Amino acid sequence: MLKGKKILLCLAGGVAVYKACALTSKLTQAGASVKVVMTEGATKFVTPLTFQALSRDNVYVDTFEEKDPTKITHIDIADWPDVVVVAPATANIIGKAANGIADDLVSTMLLATTAPIFIAPAMNVHMYEHPAVIANIDKLKLFGYQILEPGEGYLACGYIGKGRLMEPDDIFKHLEEFFQPSSSTLKGKTVLVTAGPTQEKLDPVRYFTNHSSGKMGYAIAEQAIKRGANVILISGPTTIKPPNGVQLENVTSAKDMFEKVIECFDFADVVIKTAAVADYRPKLVHEQKIKKSPNDWSIEMERTTDILKTLGERKEKQLLVGFAAESEQLEEYAKDKLERKNLDMIVTNSIVQPGAGFKADTNIVTIFNKNGTRLDLPLMSKHEVANYLLNEVEEVIKDSEK
Repeated sequence: MLKGKKILLCLAGGVAVYKACALTSKLTQAGASVKVVMTEGATKFVTPLTFQALSRDNVYVDTFEEKDPTKITHIDIADWPDVVVVAPATANIIGKAANGIADDLVSTMLLATTAPIFIAPAMNVHMYEHPAVIANIDKLKLFGYQILEPGEGYLACGYIGKGRLMEPDDIFKHLEEFFQPSSSTLKGKTVLVTAGPTQEKLDPVRYFTNHSSGKMGYAIAEQAIKRGANVILISGPTTIKPPNGVQLENVTSAKDMFEKVIECFDFADVVIKTAAVADYRPKLVHEQKIKKSPNDWSIEMERTTDILKTLGERKEKQLLVGFAAESEQLEEYAKDKLERKNLDMIVTNSIVQPGAGFKADTNIVTIFNKNGTRLDLPLMSKHEVANYLLNEVEEVIKDSEK
């Protein structure tokens, strides 16, 4: 599973660095291409030369050492891997990653990469149980990092407890599982995801919009790619970098969104509509900037096309999933929308509940299925919500194919 995979191994300054020697060797023998990045602290335990011999590649330590003058080292390294593994991850490097600190090559690279990141903590048991470390690990989980839990046992400091770096064999197995070919029912299917807000123009400098960030839709698109789906992501204006492998279609207005969705709809097997599309737009769009006056200003608005309702009327083979962001009566409004718009599933969340509103990295949702079942999810990252939702989608597909 690892043959030809590009793995960036980051080593922080803890005595468990010696275990990274075995991990580097195993990965290289399995046919992976391994690059090693070390903190200065890590070099105090094992020399870079050791990892150079084991990985058969350059080892990187100094942020300002540019081995190739045509490239910026930390960006070049960050763009290279299929996956990043930080093992051992000390309390220090965990704290830096969680709080956006970039003061050495490892921490700078972690901010610059878009590859999936595995964190394998290793430290004294009391450090591992400190509230700051716990909070930082929880924050990394919200960022989408995968935590390889440390083991319990005798620690180098003499204590017995949780804090031992996960054994190289077990880290190796996690990476094999990560690269395991998908057996998902979504593999090979086309998943259409809409995300982000729309902007409804009033004049050359003004428009109406909403607070949607697009994070939920982008998380769903990313997780669907990992399951082997062909993903079309139709996105309103956002600042998010699209996941690798998606077919990105950028739109601006509700009209643009409608036209692009209709264009792609017939090719889709699954449609997940997370975009916060404007319900109304200015009836009159001014070609010139509207000048300020001393009087009150009224703007006449007209309805936009209800995209989700239109899809519900047109769908044939497609599995259609809607989203309902509400401030009250969540269940009532969600169930009404589920039936009225002929959906197969609807996901509802409160926009006023802490951790579940627009722009947050987390969400608290309930998923209603047209068969009458519901799934209530607690506070979790939007990537975790995406996985639970896609699990539900897969179950519906499996039932329909029986």
